[in-house]
Amino acid sequence: MDELQELERIRREGLERLAEANDSASLEAWRVAYLGRNAPVMQVFSRLGQAPKELRPQIGQSANAVKQALEAAYQEKLEAVRRAALEEELTRQKLDVTLPGRRPFLGRHHIETQTMREILRIFTSMGFQVYSSPDIETDEYNFTYLNIPPHHPARDMWDTFYLTTPGLLLRTHTSPGQIHAMRQFAPEPVRVVLPGMCYRYEQAGARKDIQFTQVELLAVGYDITFADLKGTLQDFADRIFGERLRTRLRPSYFPFTEPSAEMDVECVICHGKGCSVCKGSGWLEIMGCGMVHPVVLQHGGYDPAKFTGFAAGMGPGRIAMLRHAIQDIRSLYENDVRFLEQF
Repeated sequence: MDELQELERIRREGLERLAEANDSASLEAWRVAYLGRNAPVMQVFSRLGQAPKELRPQIGQSANAVKQALEAAYQEKLEAVRRAALEEELTRQKLDVTLPGRRPFLGRHHIETQTMREILRIFTSMGFQVYSSPDIETDEYNFTYLNIPPHHPARDMWDTFYLTTPGLLLRTHTSPGQIHAMRQFAPEPVRVVLPGMCYRYEQAGARKDIQFTQVELLAVGYDITFADLKGTLQDFADRIFGERLRTRLRPSYFPFTEPSAEMDVECVICHGKGCSVCKGSGWLEIMGCGMVHPVVLQHGGYDPAKFTGFAAGMGPGRIAMLRHAIQDIRSLYENDVRFLEQF
């Protein structure tokens, strides 16, 4: 009967000590002391074989009952302590669950992407097809097929990123896409607009960077003239700047066009009067253009005796700067949300 009395004492003492435990640490200490491997009630089980045979069932049943009672009391107290801790934390943090949630920030397309899409929309409405070409090109597509053979001085115009694989490079302009498009569609007439990224090993500055986007324009067909080029670009300038602007074509040089020109538009800021944006000239350059060189037509699979064509190239970043009077092209790529969210 001594074991039965000991079990009753363990139960009573355990419940008294449990009532004094009011936090997680003290509860864990109580659990180890009264329900752990070396707890008094567990010692009764280990001594059960030494008790008289006729008393073993009664002692075992009593020990199980005490153990279950202590476990049930522990779980109840543990839940009460957890609820009290949660209520204290909620009170301390003063969380108001009735407040509405914060609305998620809605992003938008980058200003250059917006400008690129507007350029493509304008040209596709004129009947041009958007055509993609690879960023990694061969020397032939990037230079030779565009009438820039090896050792041609025009290659000095571009500081090229050459790859470790001989003959491969990061394209310096989107013009190689003209050859890809012509070879795919020849001998049928073709009108494509070619957007993409270009790469040049240049000193970054307010007006240029080592990588930038370009949009190339190509039209090849029967009886295409310089007048078609001028009319297409005039219509584009009117649409992209949203008003009727004076334009002009200045003679220039590109190996892949002949004749070649630079296209200027009347300054969108001062309307030709002269300002800091146009450096007092009243004009802003927006693209290079010209009639496709016969050698380029031949490399593209067309007979220059039957076909003519025009090409033009521009930078969406440059167009975006002119449309929104942005002074430094690096602002487009610095990811300053204060700047980007204006557009």
